[in-house]
Formats: sequence, structure tokens, C-alpha cells
Amino acid sequence: MKLAKQFPLNALRVFEAVARNGSFTRAGEELGMTQTAVSYQLKLLEENIGEPLFLRQTRQILLTETGERMLPKTTEGFELLREAVALARRNADEVLEVHSTPTFASHWLARHLGAFQLKHPHIAVRLLRGTKLTDFAREPADVAIRIGVGPTWPGLESHPILRLAYTPMLSPVLAESIGGVREPADLLKLPWITDDDRWRVWFEAAGVDASSHTARRLDAGGALDMEAATALSGHGVAMLSPFFVQDELASGRLIQPFDLSWTDENTYWLVYPQSRRNAPKIRAFRQWLLDTLPPLNRQNTG
Repeated sequence: MKLAKQFPLNALRVFEAVARNGSFTRAGEELGMTQTAVSYQLKLLEENIGEPLFLRQTRQILLTETGERMLPKTTEGFELLREAVALARRNADEVLEVHSTPTFASHWLARHLGAFQLKHPHIAVRLLRGTKLTDFAREPADVAIRIGVGPTWPGLESHPILRLAYTPMLSPVLAESIGGVREPADLLKLPWITDDDRWRVWFEAAGVDASSHTARRLDAGGALDMEAATALSGHGVAMLSPFFVQDELASGRLIQPFDLSWTDENTYWLVYPQSRRNAPKIRAFRQWLLDTLPPLNRQNTG
């Protein structure tokens, strides 16, 4: 026997609505059905049970004894179903899983997520940091923060959220070890952390020939959070963004000796599957980022 024959869910839904409203017409309006369709579903249910459920009178309809016995459990059953669906929706909204690049996760997002959760107390955030691109088809991530020149990820909504400017930074103790850093050429006397093309670009803008730099060089693999930690430890000068080390600069643990900076062509992007663009928790997180981060036309030079 087919399940629909054993358990005529749609017909039971119509029965509950008619009994609650006391009217075929009002039940039909609530369910978006014609009165004929309502009558047909009730006929199917009565045939399924083998007993009439309503007494049709001129000005009213009354439940039969069988209908009276059925109604409480039917109402309870639909309340349980509504509760189950509401719970599933709440659970889906309660946890927002965010995958992020390490530096953005550690130096900005983790420090500001409390403000998001105060604004949206029903959404709990699970933050994971990593360098690999999130595979939304295989991983439970809701959104991800990526870095790139342009949105080149098919099937994903991409929102530009941040571009950064970079400038040399170091600990005050390291600066004092050479009597202070007063001009760009002084940096040639100190070890650089992750000696890459960023330094060439900055020294060219400063009008300094950096080819004479012979101090030892430390490689942090281009991970900005590791570069910042190494600079804080006094092991070298790092090419950092003031945006990510605002607290360290304010406390004096790092110093930015020069206002000169250069803006990276890469952009930070918020990405998520196009099919989920209207999910309330994703829309809330996207709007919070856009409201909280500085506008892209501000180059975050510190």
C-alpha cells in the first residue's frame, strides 16, 4: 500500500483547517485552495477512514463523533511538524561558518566578531583560518574571505571588501639598535622579513637604491600574521599594513617610521555560493562587513 494512501497528509491538513475555521471557504483562503478542492480532499480523507467527519448543515458545519476524536491529535501533529521546521530553520541560522585567510582572521575578524554577535545574538560564528580555497560543495562553510586581483570564482557571489596599503614596520628596540630610523636608507642596515618584491616597490617610491642591502633576511613565507609576530619580536623589519596592526602601533610595540606606503593590487573578497545569496545569516554578515570595514576608496594607509 502506498504511503499516501496510508497517511493522506494533505487531506489531513485540509481537515484541520476546516475544523479550526468552521468554514470550507475560510479554510480554502488560508490554504490557497478553491472550495471545490477543499471538498475533494475531505472526501478522499473520509473514504480513506471509512467514516464521515463533518455534518454539512445550511449555515454551519459540525464535526461528527469521529471528527471530534481525530481533531486534537491532528492539531497536535501539525503543531509538532511546524515546530520541527521552525527548529530546523533556527539551527540553520544559528551557526555561521566563516573560512578566512589567516591574517584577516587573526588580526581583524577575530577581534571584531563580538560586535557582530552583539548585533545578531541569534547567530553563532564558527571561524576557521586557512590558506587553501574553500570547496563549498564539500565543506560546511557558509562564507569565505579570499584574496585576489578580481572575482574569478565561477558559481560564487563575490563582494570586494578591502584593499590594503603597506609600509615598513619594526619594533622600537630594533630601531634603537642602530641609533634610530630617520630616513629610508636606514632600513638597509636591518634584516628584512620576507624579502620579496614589496620591498623593491617601496624603495623605488622612496627613491632609494636597495640593491646594497646585505643584512640577513628572514623568510616568513609571505604570511602576514607571521611577519607581524616576527617584527614584534624584534627580529627584523616587516612590510605590513597599518590596518592589521592598529593595536600594536597604538601601544608602541611596533613603529611605522615613514608615512610612505604603496597599495597592493590584490583585494580581499567575501565569497559564498550564488544559491545561498538570500540566506538571512549571510546577508547579515555581508552587511555588517560593509558597514564596519573602511570603504574601498580609502586606501588604509593608517
